[in-house]
Amino acid sequence: MIAARVVAVGFALTAVAKAMTSVAATTSSEPRGRHASTSRDAHSGSPLRRLQRLPAVPGFSPNRVNDLLLLRPDASGHQGISNPHDRGRNNKHAVFFHGDIQNFQEEMALQPEGAQWLCWSLEQVALTLGRRFPDHHVWVVRASRMYLHKFSCYHNFVESNMFGAPEHSTYSQDFGAFHHLRALLSHGMERANLPNPLRSHGGPDGIPSGFSLTLVGFSKGCVVLNQMVYELAGARADPQMSHFVKTISDMFWLDGGHPGGSETWVTDKQVLKELAASGVSVHAHVTPYEVCDPMRAWVGREHGHFIKTLEEFGASPQQQLHFEDEPPSIENHFRVIQEF
Repeated sequence: MIAARVVAVGFALTAVAKAMTSVAATTSSEPRGRHASTSRDAHSGSPLRRLQRLPAVPGFSPNRVNDLLLLRPDASGHQGISNPHDRGRNNKHAVFFHGDIQNFQEEMALQPEGAQWLCWSLEQVALTLGRRFPDHHVWVVRASRMYLHKFSCYHNFVESNMFGAPEHSTYSQDFGAFHHLRALLSHGMERANLPNPLRSHGGPDGIPSGFSLTLVGFSKGCVVLNQMVYELAGARADPQMSHFVKTISDMFWLDGGHPGGSETWVTDKQVLKELAASGVSVHAHVTPYEVCDPMRAWVGREHGHFIKTLEEFGASPQQQLHFEDEPPSIENHFRVIQEF
């Protein structure tokens, strides 16, 4: 059992042990049924044909790489694009950062804790997001490290330990989430032969016409969004990065969580003041699994502080507690990806 392996590393990993033990011990016919349905889609074609895996895409430096999964918009229908001639020039992009356990489908199938959750593989999540954002190019960023095949670590975006607990920092010219994301998308767009690709650096001339970004973090993946919030002041002040930051229209936090004992949600008032002033639409979707756990009471407190502080600074964050009347479960934790 995973819990037995984790206990030895100390109190800071209690939350991880709880989550992973739940995954190993819980059974559910609902995910298996949904996976059977999407497997039939694979044979019939359609949306899966629009999926493209891009391995080892370099980011801000050549040795910092991430695998990407791209789902292109459906060109056979309008999908929110009023002029059919504009489909080839569509430059809306949604970027998703996944949580623990989630991986490419064939890799999850090989792991005892992952096999029963194949309906939340990166491929299946990409298809779900494609329905949520039908006129966007959907990018799923695979964590660069999956410790023990379970714990996602986004150390290319934010300094992290092996279990993915982050050490947040302010904006730097040499490292950071904004630099890496911009370069990763630029190289990914070139690799996928998309028209009008983003440039990996530069001011306004490096941003293609109509380019916009929606960022979505789920569970552990929210650490990337948190790091961007910490970098926001410096990035907005940098003429080489400010125009890229302005392309971000929405940021979605989906049931954020990580094995650290604090900073699951950003609570620094000055940092949140910058987010409120940025014009980015903030969305926070949570479940009792994260924010109502008495063993990790700080998560709920930090979430409340995050929302309240943004409101104090004049922002209007959209928030929703999903499955409020149901017992906390890992299944409902994942289901927020469908419900937000």
